[in-house]
Amino acid sequence: MKIVTLMLAATIFTSAVAGNNPVGIFEDHTDVGKPKNTGSVVFDEGTQTYTLKGAGYNIWFERDEFHYAYKKIKGDFILTANFAFVGKGANPHRKIGWMIRETLEENSSHISAVAHGDGLTVLQWRLIKGAFMRDPQDEIFAPKDGYQIIQLERIGKNIIFRAALAGEPLQLIGEQRMSDMPDEVLAGLFITSHDPEVTEEARVWNVRIDKPVPANYDAYRQGWPGSRLEVMNVFDGTRKVIHESKGQFEAPNWMPDGKSLLFNEGGSLFTIPVDGGTPLKLNTGDANRLNNDHGISFDGRSLAISHSPQGSPSKVYVLPLTGGTPKLITEKAPSYFHGWTADNKAVLYVAQRDTPVYNIYKSPVNGGPEVQLTFFKSAHVDGPEASPDGKYIYYNGSHTGTMQLWRMKPDGSGKEQLTFDEYNDWFPHLSPDGKWIAFISFPPDIDPHSHPPCKRVMLRLMPANGGAPRVIAYLYGGQGTINVASWSPDSKRIAFVSNSELGEK
Repeated sequence: MKIVTLMLAATIFTSAVAGNNPVGIFEDHTDVGKPKNTGSVVFDEGTQTYTLKGAGYNIWFERDEFHYAYKKIKGDFILTANFAFVGKGANPHRKIGWMIRETLEENSSHISAVAHGDGLTVLQWRLIKGAFMRDPQDEIFAPKDGYQIIQLERIGKNIIFRAALAGEPLQLIGEQRMSDMPDEVLAGLFITSHDPEVTEEARVWNVRIDKPVPANYDAYRQGWPGSRLEVMNVFDGTRKVIHESKGQFEAPNWMPDGKSLLFNEGGSLFTIPVDGGTPLKLNTGDANRLNNDHGISFDGRSLAISHSPQGSPSKVYVLPLTGGTPKLITEKAPSYFHGWTADNKAVLYVAQRDTPVYNIYKSPVNGGPEVQLTFFKSAHVDGPEASPDGKYIYYNGSHTGTMQLWRMKPDGSGKEQLTFDEYNDWFPHLSPDGKWIAFISFPPDIDPHSHPPCKRVMLRLMPANGGAPRVIAYLYGGQGTINVASWSPDSKRIAFVSNSELGEK
């Protein structure tokens, strides 16, 4: 396992201005306030995990002592990561978390999302240089032996702190206006021991610094933010960025050999090794206006794509997975592929025909009539995908007012609702072993019939037969994140796309 304290290559993470001690995505790390014991940060490139060590009397009163890994950043941003202390610790008030700071001076103004050793989780701040720290307005206690997901977001002058235990949605902990904080700040990870004689240690992983687009930004017209291709173990939650671009790519499929991924970019399809590398274009003949609806048959031989010929809305085509000339399956448009039947003989898709809403259809790949499976007049349905045993078709639908997950029998009968919550749930994807559903959840304030880009969303996991979902990832994304089936063949990992403005625009 390779351990590094150098900046990752630009193909993995956002590049930063060179510092004295660059580490991972951060341009520098240093002790602040001259703690008695020297701190450190080590970055494991293989797992993209940071190990922080640091000492210091505290981060409190009018001055601070701690170790800090940081980068300079302007404007709005979202900081998210998983945090866990290593060992029992000497002082229950040892601290880790995210910090936004004006300077590296020990008495600088700053605001911090803090997890203490005893589980106390609070937002703490110093409004101006040299002032005493402010007592928290809100606080929670988390299990001190577990780990927490901590998120700190800046919107203008407002700083918002959210936190969650593993598997739970993020909850608002506190919010504070930092009127005198400059536009360019230092943002990063910190650790302090709350005891000058002691050095404490913590692990931090799934570290993301997301630069969102403005609230009124139209990504379809003004340009897509950058894209990151990530792989994740759904059972332990560890994520790894394997590829990124300042432009738009979307919707990874996991290839049957388990060694590479397939994704769409610029109207074409590309493959890339699971551990990262140079994307290779797949031959799709004259189909060069592909969207993010594509998928591989259960037998691993065929690929279905959604292509919009010049002057026509999207239609569904099939070609060999190795590439070749696409064969048209749906004469009518618009039609958007989402899944194969378990016997590999037909494709499942959503289409507009005689109503303004989309319904679910299937068509045989070797010729035959189109079969309509749902007949809604106002509710929107999407994302049809067959279970590996062929007993059900899973989909998302707004039959009850919000977008929820459903399943039905292959002939469209026996509809069952699977999720029952305030979120808008889209695109159920069945694991190859048929045991799990991975899906994306949009916030309650999003139009149930819409799955827009550039939102704070969650990926969640639930049993295929129904049950309580748990959160497996918190990210900035939405449209194109996980529109299609993206499970690894061994049913342990998924691939998805997150978004952020990457580098200077």
